[in-house]
Parts: sequence; structure tokens; C-alpha cells
Amino acid sequence: MGQRIHFVVDPQGWCCMGLIIFIWLYNTIFIPKVILFPHYEEGNISVVAVLCYYFCSLFCIASLFKASVADPGKLPENPKIPVTEQEYWELCNKCNMMRPKRSHHCSRCGHCVRRMDHHCPWINNCVGEDNHWLFLQLCFYAQILSSYTLILDFCHYYYFLPLKKENW
Repeated sequence: MGQRIHFVVDPQGWCCMGLIIFIWLYNTIFIPKVILFPHYEEGNISVVAVLCYYFCSLFCIASLFKASVADPGKLPENPKIPVTEQEYWELCNKCNMMRPKRSHHCSRCGHCVRRMDHHCPWINNCVGEDNHWLFLQLCFYAQILSSYTLILDFCHYYYFLPLKKENW
């Protein structure tokens, strides 16, 4: 897996990432303030639930940044093609470079990517051979955080609020 930092200059990708960071900040500040902390003070939620929410949030934003700046498998300018593998390489008609057969040219990034899946505007990067696992981690942590937030919202409106009204 490549360790080079990769940055794409794409205004649409910047808008999508900005929207994601805004939603993440909103959920990291608003959900604990409205749901977690008041119910923690009442004794309905344990400190473990609060810490788990913040760990999920931290893992989600860390995986977003890792997937965003990781090199997706960009092909070098002058690749050294082994003699035994020359039949498996082809010429890209957009950038006029030799590339392996399963590589694709990304029109947003302007280069060929090994085993390119797609260009994801939400991470402002291509999903390719070297960052595919990071993209899957991001999807997993986003799913965990979204599910946890949904469960907290459900508990807040259908369990904690009626419980508070009965005790009132």
C-alpha cells in the first residue's frame, strides 16, 4: 500500500468534504449536548456510551482524512515495465502513458490509477488499489456512527422523553 500523500484540486470535492466535515461537527457537538450529556447527568446513560460515541466519531473523521489524502495507486510518469509483463500493459489514449490492463484514467484527477473503482467526490479522491481498504474503513465507521446516532435519537424521543414526563 502506498504511503504517498495525494491531493486533488477539485472544487466539487472540496464542497462535498466541507459538507461532510460540517455534518460531522454538527453531530459531534449537537448530539452529545442534546442527548448524551443531559441523559448522562440524569443517570440514564453510562459514561461508556458517551465515550463510545466520541470514539466512533473520532474513527470516522480519521478514516475520512486518511482516505482523502492516501495515494489511490497513481501510476508513475515513467513506469518500469518488466519484460515478462509487457503484454499485460496498454497505452492510455488520454494521457499517453503505459498502464496495466486493469488501470483506468480518471478525468477529475488527470492521471491513471491502478485498479480504479471510482472517483469519490465525498473523499475528493479516486478509490483505487492503494486506498480501497481505507475507503471501506470510512464506509464502515460512517455506518457505525450513523447507526449509533439513530439509536440515540430513537431512545431520546421514544424512551427518555416519555420517561421524563412520567417522572414529572
